Amino acid sequence: MNILAEMLLTEPAPMAIWAALMLLTLPALVVLANPDGVRDPVAALLEAVRFVRRTRRRRAGRRAAEAAEAQAAVRFALELRVAAAQAADAVDRWQAHWQAAADRVDAAWAAFQAADARLARSRATTAFGAPWTPRDPAEYAARERFLHEGVRAAVSRADLPVSALAAVLAGGGGWDPCLHPAEQEIVLHRRCAEHRERAYRAAVAAERTAWHDTQLARRGRDSLQREAEIAESRVATWPIFITAAGDLPLTVGNGGHRLFPAHSGNG
Repeated sequence: MNILAEMLLTEPAPMAIWAALMLLTLPALVVLANPDGVRDPVAALLEAVRFVRRTRRRRAGRRAAEAAEAQAAVRFALELRVAAAQAADAVDRWQAHWQAAADRVDAAWAAFQAADARLARSRATTAFGAPWTPRDPAEYAARERFLHEGVRAAVSRADLPVSALAAVLAGGGGWDPCLHPAEQEIVLHRRCAEHRERAYRAAVAAERTAWHDTQLARRGRDSLQREAEIAESRVATWPIFITAAGDLPLTVGNGGHRLFPAHSGNG
């Protein structure tokens, strides 16, 4: 280290004098840098001042644009995080919907099995043949009442739709009130088993649809979560503080923390 450098580093007074001299000679240097400045030094100084001001404005404009871009990026990250949270709630609802559909499948299967078992028992009794009954108006009226009561009971158990009761009371729907009660019971149980089988198949189709919708909701949630994490990782390296519109401050740090909307004064 030479003597001049050691003096400048150890004695602050010469350094201050040199800095003052440089500041005083700066206008002269600016004037001499421009050939026209020799003829009109005042105009050259004004042009230098304007240049400095333009440079500052451009620098301030770039900073404002960067801050606006960062603010938009943080808002986008927050919106993605909120959307991901809402998607997670939707997945929970779809999961509950699918679980309810699966429970209905189990219930429909059990009901179908019970109806099919009743039909099997009714068919087994036909091996002994139907007992003889007199063929008179009272007997046919009794058979009709037996049919109506059987259909009404099946409808109350949901083994038959309500439309079956309306059809049998109207004398339609393929119901024959003239059959022997044993034969009517077989017909009734067969129709109950068919209705329960259709209900079971419909429940299975609904459960598959609910499962498909649940899987779609899960994929949507996972996609939003990945997008939110990517957006957060982009802004997490910006060591700036920006304020969104209104009273919602948004902070971008370099600590890799997740972004969450700040609450207002009302919590």
